[in-house]
Amino acid sequence: MTIGERRIRGIIRERREAKRIYQEAKERGYVASLLAEERPNIFTQSVANIEPGRAIDVHIKYFHTLDFVDGWYEFVFPMVVGPRFNPPGTATGVGAVARAQRGVSGQPTEAQYLPPEERSGQDISLTLEVNAGLAIEESVCGTHSVWKEDVSPGRFVARLNSADRIPNRDFVLRYRVAGEPIKSSLLACRDERGGYFTLMLYPPRDLKDVGRQPLELVFVLDCSGSMSGRPLEQAKAAIEHALHRLESGDVYQIIRFSDHASSLGPRPLPISPENVRRGLAYLRSLESEGGTMMIEGIKAALDSPHDPERLRFVCFLTDGYIGNEKEILGEVHQRLGATRIFSLGVGSSVNRYLLDHLAKLGRGAVAYLGLNDDGAKVMDDFLERISHPALSDLRIDWGAMYVTEVFPVRLPDLFVDRPVVVTGRFTGDPAPDVRVIGTAGGRPMELTVPAQLDDAAATHKGLPAVWARMKIADLEDRMSYDANGKLPRQIKQVALDYGLMSAFTAFVAVDSTRRTKGTGAATVPVAVTVPEGVNYETTVSGEK
Repeated sequence: MTIGERRIRGIIRERREAKRIYQEAKERGYVASLLAEERPNIFTQSVANIEPGRAIDVHIKYFHTLDFVDGWYEFVFPMVVGPRFNPPGTATGVGAVARAQRGVSGQPTEAQYLPPEERSGQDISLTLEVNAGLAIEESVCGTHSVWKEDVSPGRFVARLNSADRIPNRDFVLRYRVAGEPIKSSLLACRDERGGYFTLMLYPPRDLKDVGRQPLELVFVLDCSGSMSGRPLEQAKAAIEHALHRLESGDVYQIIRFSDHASSLGPRPLPISPENVRRGLAYLRSLESEGGTMMIEGIKAALDSPHDPERLRFVCFLTDGYIGNEKEILGEVHQRLGATRIFSLGVGSSVNRYLLDHLAKLGRGAVAYLGLNDDGAKVMDDFLERISHPALSDLRIDWGAMYVTEVFPVRLPDLFVDRPVVVTGRFTGDPAPDVRVIGTAGGRPMELTVPAQLDDAAATHKGLPAVWARMKIADLEDRMSYDANGKLPRQIKQVALDYGLMSAFTAFVAVDSTRRTKGTGAATVPVAVTVPEGVNYETTVSGEK
C-alpha cells in the first residue's frame, strides 16, 4: 500500500485476525487496506480512511502458470465479477444486487451492479509486458483493442487502447513462439524449505496418427436466464457443428438444464442422418429461462449408463454463474466413474474456477468460447483432440527423485497440443530418467523427460508458490466431498507458510504513523458493470 512517500508492506494473517486488525485501524483513523478471498476467483479489496484529494495505491503480486493450448500461450486477466445463481436455501453464496442495495440477497457476499445507462467512471488501464524467452511469431488479443510495441524478437508491450477501457469482460491475450514445438520438461529448484518441481508433459507430434476411438458424447447445455441471447446462440451453434462432425459408431445425447433438467431421449442415439436431424430440431427448440440448477444437469448426465466400448465425454456448455461450486464439484466426484469431462465456458466473463475444476476432476479438458469467437473451430479442436488421445491412463516413474505431495493427484489424459502440468516436492535428485508411462491407441507407450535443476532457486523461484497454490486447490476440492474437519486448518497453514491468499487467510496493511483528520466518514461500495452479453434485469432480480 503506497500513500505518498510511504510504502506499507501487507502481511498475511488468519482471515478473522486480519479483519480484526483492519477494523481496529479503521476505527482509530489509520489508513488501512484488506484483501480477502470470497471464492477462489472472487476477491474483495477494502481501503479505510481515504482523505479528500489523497491517492492510495494498492499493489498486488502473484505467480501464475500460463495455459499452453494448440501452440499458443494464453494470459487471462479477469476484469469483472459475473453474477452467481444461488439455489434455494443457499446461505454461503454471492448475491447480485442493484447499485446502492445492500443486504437484500440473503448472501454474505454481494456484488453491486450498475444499470445499463450508468457508468461508474472506474475505467481500467492495463499494460502487459511479455518476455517469452524465445522469438515470438505472433500475438493476438481477440477480446480488446490494444496498442502493441515490439521491444525485441522475444519481448513486446501491449496496452489497452483508451477507447476500450470499460471493465465488462475478461482480457485474453495469446502468443506463440517460433522454433521447434515445445517438448516435455522438468523444472526443479531447492530453497530452505526443500525441493520443488514442475513437470510439463507434451505429446510427440507423431501421436496424431493414433487411430480414432468411437465416442459417446453427452452435451449438457445451460439454458438458464444468464445464457439468454448471444451466449445461448454460441453454445447451440457449437453443439450443432459437433453433431455434423460425429462419425458412424459414435453416439450422442443432449441434456438441457435451468430450474430442472430434461433430455432428448432416454438413452444416447447412434449417429445417423435421421438421428442428427432429430437432435438439431430439439436443440433449436431450446430457450433460456429460470435459474441455474446445474446439479440437476450433472445428475442426469453422470447417472446414465455408460458403454465401456466407447470413450465417454460429458460436455458442459455454461457460463458457470452459480454460487454453489463446492456442491457441484462434490457431486461430480461422487458420480464420475470412467467418464471424462470437457467443460466449455461460454460468454465474456465466465466462472473459470468452476470450469477449470470440472475438467480437472473429470480428467478432461477445458476451452472458452467468447461472444465473438468461432464456435465451430472450438468444437473442431475439441473433437479432434478427444478422438485421438495421445496418452491415457498415465502414471509416472520418478526414479531417484523421491517425490511427495504431487498435484493433480488424479492425472488427466494427455491430448495432442494440450500439455499436462504436474507439480510436487522432492527429497532426492532430479534425474534425466523420469519416465511417463501410458496407453496410446491400445498399446503401451513410454516417454523420458529431462530435468533442469536450479540449486540457487533464482531461475525457478515461483515453483514453491505454484506448488502451494495447487495444494490449496486440491484441499479445497476435497472439502467439497470429504467431511474431514482438519482440511480448513491445513489450507490455512499452507497459505500462511507461503504467504498466499485463501478462504482462511487475508492480506492486511496498516499505516500507523498518523491518523487521518476529520470526524465524518462515508462508506462507498464500488458497483461494477454487468458482464458483456448478460441481461441486467435478470442479474439483479434473483431470477437468473
